[in-house]
Amino acid sequence: MTAPQQEERSPLEDLESRILRAAETVARLREERKELEARLRSALEEKEVVSRSLTLAREEVERLTRELEGVRSERKQVRGRIEKLLGQLDLISAE
Repeated sequence: MTAPQQEERSPLEDLESRILRAAETVARLREERKELEARLRSALEEKEVVSRSLTLAREEVERLTRELEGVRSERKQVRGRIEKLLGQLDLISAE
């Protein structure tokens, strides 16, 4: 009877071994999933920070562009006034 009992155990032990390996695989996959979820959360937070920085940078570029346009407009007005004054000086000098 020892031989049949050993034969019966062998498939049972094989099944037990396969179940244990499956359980270990499930546990490992769950751990990997947790790690990946943490990495995803971190990446999403970093994306949000970068997005906010980009928005602030765009706003700064727009502000600086408006300021530059204002300075150019002022320079054009000053140039026109200086040319007008130089023209008047030329008239005075010609007299």
